[in-house]
Amino acid sequence: MDLGIQNRVALILASSKGLGKAVAVELAKEGARVIICGTDAAALAATEAEIELIAPNNVVSFVCDITDENQRKNLVQQSIKAFGNIEILVTNTGGPAAGAFEQFNLDDWKAIYNLLFLSAVDIIQQVLPGMKEKGFGRILTITSVAVKQPADNLISSNAVRTSLLGLVKSLSNEVAIYGITVNNLLPGYTRTNRLENLIEKNAKVNDVKESIPMKRFGTPAEFAAAAAFLVSERASYITGQSLAVDGGWIKGH
Repeated sequence: MDLGIQNRVALILASSKGLGKAVAVELAKEGARVIICGTDAAALAATEAEIELIAPNNVVSFVCDITDENQRKNLVQQSIKAFGNIEILVTNTGGPAAGAFEQFNLDDWKAIYNLLFLSAVDIIQQVLPGMKEKGFGRILTITSVAVKQPADNLISSNAVRTSLLGLVKSLSNEVAIYGITVNNLLPGYTRTNRLENLIEKNAKVNDVKESIPMKRFGTPAEFAAAAAFLVSERASYITGQSLAVDGGWIKGH
């Protein structure tokens, strides 16, 4: 299937490794011009080199801490300078620390809110005018299955990520007339390096597989395939949705 994103400009946040990297690689394979970013310069350079082999001259990378407002602004400016107006935006972040409610003070909550919510809002605000100008845009937020089924000991993530659901649904209604879709992708337990490290530290993490109807963890490639479809021309009539890629782990509708 031709997804229709050849030469589309795509900015993927937190994409030097993990799910963000998988999405960037998949979009590059589909012919998109991709901008990747992250705080780990070495990992970023390695990922850029890997994508360059797949899509020569169609990838650039920038070191960026998306919790910093000035760095976010610079990221968007440099991305536009490199490839032109951003047509596909995939927001992504690392997860906040685990813990119960009383382990977090007010400053912790402010930092988590900035990481998970404000970073997405800020960059969306910056790229939206260009999408409206082109009459085409794809905004995809990556959150977590925890927004539908809260996970134990992850109260900060459960609380703040859920706010993105309201943003996605409301914004999708506002910008649909401009040919812009806004959707949310919910990764379940996926075999990333982070999950491998958790299993190494605590073998009981493997037991989670028994609660997944497919009895296995997902792969980054499976997640990235769903992301690529949602930001494609083919998904032009899908907006305001939250899709779980979780092997059926969420128990509700």
